Amino acid sequence: MKALIVDDERLARKELMKLLEEHPSIEVAGEAMNADEAEKMIEELNPDLLFLDIQMPGRTGFQLLESLDTVPLVVFTTAYDEFAIRAFEVNALDYLLKPIQPERLAEAVHKVQEKERSRSGKGRESKLGLEDQVFVKDGEKCWFVSLSNIRLFESDGNYIKVYFDTNRPMIHKSLNALDEKLDERSFFRASRKHIINLSWVEGIEPWFNGGLMVKLRGGDKVEVSRRQAAKFKDMMSL
Repeated sequence: MKALIVDDERLARKELMKLLEEHPSIEVAGEAMNADEAEKMIEELNPDLLFLDIQMPGRTGFQLLESLDTVPLVVFTTAYDEFAIRAFEVNALDYLLKPIQPERLAEAVHKVQEKERSRSGKGRESKLGLEDQVFVKDGEKCWFVSLSNIRLFESDGNYIKVYFDTNRPMIHKSLNALDEKLDERSFFRASRKHIINLSWVEGIEPWFNGGLMVKLRGGDKVEVSRRQAAKFKDMMSL
């Protein structure tokens, strides 16, 4: 499993690399000293795992995650325990407080291995599918969300409202840009304003002007434009 260490302190990076020598399943593919450097290396190396410091000069670890289209597994490493609760609010796999203790690192590596086993055989595709997770940040709230749990994306000006569970956070992205990144086998552009997760479709009924009304699990209703209705019927039929 390829890992990238992101920390502005050189000694902290070297100490973690030394500790990881006891865990041959983790291959340290690189190290970055800030978020900008890390973003470039993530694109080049496509790591499976980030050991990520939170407080760094320039952008924070949270801001780095916000800039990524798809997020690797994440273990936070930081000296500031005030961030612990927030780290778990975004569903990071684990949170290691510096100086990192070997036994705590071993626990984190075990969690990483268990998570990776559950994803094994599914691989990574060029477009984002149901098995991928994304990082969503709205104000001070952050989430790691599996795309399988996101039932609907709704355009709202220069933002997109993301529907999962009872949450409706807003992200600064265009629906067109998002549509290009999503796997069309799992997500469908219903109209200029909506992209729906096909696995959440519960019912379909005719609607005005040759369109369709789609009901999603949980009760949300989305109109499919007349232009997209024929394509939608083809996708959803045998």
